[in-house]
Amino acid sequence: MTNTTSDNPITHRSWNWATIPQGKLAEGVVRQMIYGEKLMICRLTFAAGTVTTAHDHVHEQMTMVEKGRVRFVIGSEEKVFGPGDVLLFPSGFWHGATMLDEEVVLVDIFSPIREDFLPAPEARG
Repeated sequence: MTNTTSDNPITHRSWNWATIPQGKLAEGVVRQMIYGEKLMICRLTFAAGTVTTAHDHVHEQMTMVEKGRVRFVIGSEEKVFGPGDVLLFPSGFWHGATMLDEEVVLVDIFSPIREDFLPAPEARG
């Protein structure tokens, strides 16, 4: 079934992580991003021992652990997660992470998109 209107045809896109540019955010942290109008997915690779400071944001976030073991701050608790685990952080929820003894790959999904992650308009072309 095709769902289109003359004003806004619905189209699809597809990607492969191997083709998505990698941006170095900090020492030991690399991020890849794909986004649409209302949804963003980021694949982050962290060196062992990397710590992401606990924080919150207005975005709803799901995080999938693709590789490695990571200790998450979840509200006032801490818990270790590994490959195959998926976490949901509602808007405004306090969270952070410490990568344990190996490289960690996390896939973060945000809604709405993280405008603060996007390149400056002049860099977008």
